[in-house]
Amino acid sequence: MTTHAIPALLRPVIALNGWTFLMEAWMYATRLPVFMRLKISDDNTRTRAEIDRLTPAPVRWKADNYNHLFEQPTQFYAIALALAIARRATGEGDNAADVKLAWAYVGLRVLHSLVHASSNNIPRRFAVFVLSSGVLAALGVRAARLVF
Repeated sequence: MTTHAIPALLRPVIALNGWTFLMEAWMYATRLPVFMRLKISDDNTRTRAEIDRLTPAPVRWKADNYNHLFEQPTQFYAIALALAIARRATGEGDNAADVKLAWAYVGLRVLHSLVHASSNNIPRRFAVFVLSSGVLAALGVRAARLVF
């Protein structure tokens, strides 16, 4: 199969998935040393709230962001895949606007992760989140117009 037969909309889907794995690695790289120092693995009676209180905020931010990558981005995966399938089914093939919006969403989610995991500047993080939500909504509208 040649690369032009693969929907271009799948590339940002795979890129965001790859970013999620990078965030997972960053999370473990910062959390595991803390957990080993606190001997958390030796104590199965601690609650998540207790562990969070013992974990430095910058370490928690990475775990929080990793969890966030399984929230709204799941909509992105569904919408992007629906668009890719529907565009192929209608014979349209790739749509440049869909692909640009998908890459914009991925870029904004990466930026959101970097803000969240490094400084957790909430106004900046919220602004990036709102922008990414708008891009996702635009993709959703485009998908709805296509399939309905």
